[in-house]
Amino acid sequence: MNRYNKNNGTKTSAFGSPGRVNHDSSKFYNSKLYSGNGQKNIPEFVENSILRENINRVFCKSSEKMSELSDNSVHLMVTSPPYNVGKEYDNDLTLEEYRKLLYNVFKETYRVLVPGGRACINVANLGRKPYLPLHSYVIEEMDKLGFLMRGEIIWNKASSASQSFAWGSWLSASNPTLRDIHEYILVFSKGRYDRKKSDKKSTISKEEFMEFTKSIWTFSAERASRVKHPAPFPVELAYRLIQLYTFENDVVLDPFLGSGTTCIAALKTNRKYIGYDIDKKYCEIAEKRIEEFKMGLSSLFSQSILTQ
Repeated sequence: MNRYNKNNGTKTSAFGSPGRVNHDSSKFYNSKLYSGNGQKNIPEFVENSILRENINRVFCKSSEKMSELSDNSVHLMVTSPPYNVGKEYDNDLTLEEYRKLLYNVFKETYRVLVPGGRACINVANLGRKPYLPLHSYVIEEMDKLGFLMRGEIIWNKASSASQSFAWGSWLSASNPTLRDIHEYILVFSKGRYDRKKSDKKSTISKEEFMEFTKSIWTFSAERASRVKHPAPFPVELAYRLIQLYTFENDVVLDPFLGSGTTCIAALKTNRKYIGYDIDKKYCEIAEKRIEEFKMGLSSLFSQSILTQ
């Protein structure tokens, strides 16, 4: 079992290798398992600007056509699609129609992302009779569009999970039911694995980088009653993705904006945001939350000046 190469770097052995300095993984990636996968036509680095009047905006319209955004102009997408399960903001779509909606939106997302830009999708699976693996459907649609899958994060919500009593057959093997205390965060990139090197600043700390690159994240869910939206995700979720995958002043997109959480996380990290939602009510809620957050930032800034 050859664990080290002549340059004292590690090689992938039959049983893996603990080292990762100067690691040579070419044997693994040239294996038949990876044949036909990975980068195909690698796009050149291109980055276009967005009109200033379209930056830090909420657009109350479908994100199936994001005409306000140039090709290759957005650095990160963070979103959680509607689950199509009868929430007040959902349409009652068939599974085929639902997948087509996701395909259309993520096709536009592919167009507007810069080469190497990331797309992060928070999704929960649904139902029990049968169980609907929505996360696998999302992966299939993203693969059709040419996205490269970079991994998946398990969001462990155990600390805030409701004490569900839907156990199925209690203490019996007849029909026990699993109780989900997790959601997925699926991570993809456009066309290539790396982003263009930038003079812009990374704001992630060493401690955050070590924690955020783990594949299991544990933090509490957001209360729907607090943000007046039936299926919100917490600011912490968007914050981690923005810190990990963007530089300061990058543009962050949420095509299913909901209550505006992604925008707030973008402001918190000194990034720019753009959001879309078809529901006027939720666009108003998002804009109100954004304005309240801005006022809070302004107040903190004023206090810091007074104490200097």
